[in-house]
Amino acid sequence: MRSHFTGTGSGRKLFLNAVWAALTGAVGLALCSAQQSSQSPAPEWQTAAGGKMAFDTASVRRNTTAPPNAASSNFPLGPGDVYVPTGGLFRARDFPLAEYIGFAYKITGNQEEALLSQLPKWTTTDRFDIEGRVRGNPTKDQMRLMMQSFLGERFRLATHYETRQVPVFALILDQPGKLGPLLQRHPDGSPCATTPQVPSPPPTAPPQMLDSRFPPTCGGVLGMAPSADGRVRRGARDVSMKLIASSMMGGQGVDRPVLDRTGLSGTFDFAVEYTPQIDASWPPGAVAHRDLTGPTFMQALREQLGLRLEPQTGPVEVLVVDYVEEPPAN
Repeated sequence: MRSHFTGTGSGRKLFLNAVWAALTGAVGLALCSAQQSSQSPAPEWQTAAGGKMAFDTASVRRNTTAPPNAASSNFPLGPGDVYVPTGGLFRARDFPLAEYIGFAYKITGNQEEALLSQLPKWTTTDRFDIEGRVRGNPTKDQMRLMMQSFLGERFRLATHYETRQVPVFALILDQPGKLGPLLQRHPDGSPCATTPQVPSPPPTAPPQMLDSRFPPTCGGVLGMAPSADGRVRRGARDVSMKLIASSMMGGQGVDRPVLDRTGLSGTFDFAVEYTPQIDASWPPGAVAHRDLTGPTFMQALREQLGLRLEPQTGPVEVLVVDYVEEPPAN
């Protein structure tokens, strides 16, 4: 099933058929009549950040001249807390509208496929520059609320939330009460800046021996230098198990949302390193230098973090897009 549209250009209207679709060649999550959904209130983070907000001034321009991979922003747009206070300035260049929606609504890996499957193609292919200014020094979540208002004004974006019962993976401890060597509780009182720092150095020993080698920046899942070419390494400091779980969706055999079922509260530091596996989404030659001696993601999850995934059915909060349209030409 696909989302359906009528009209073209700035009048193109989005009618939802709310489907899950596989975006990376992995098995998709198709909604069927047996799955249940119910409208849900806005997430708690929006209320905590202060509710509806808007930039004092803001502009958007379609970018048709930037070279490939030229997207940039004055702070990271991901769902974590990594942030550079900007004195009230938001500036981003050459991102698709889907990226701005993801930022505005704090979309996690668990929610990304459901969002993208609803959007018309131009929201992922056309690129835009957005700049907004406001007095004071807002937080990252307050910037998100301002972006919500801006997207509603300039792109006529209208949304609501639903909670749906869908196939999920439950993230659980492989052995009750035991954490892996690269998963630890974040030490109380440990300094933990959410402003980006110099990248962490590559490890000098196998990852399972490096229980203290985590990213220097706190609050989000970040890429790190692996111990060997042909591997992937990423981690975080001072994040919840919920964020760790949701970051696993979208690759390496994880083809459904991941819900935290570890029963662990508080925040954690972790790092995981694995050899990426070939699937249909990889372009030719992209994995020519894989380290075949490294663990798979599922092996690394058990050996390094002491966790595993168990298939279940569970509730996932979904951002439903009711309407969106292209802005006028520059």
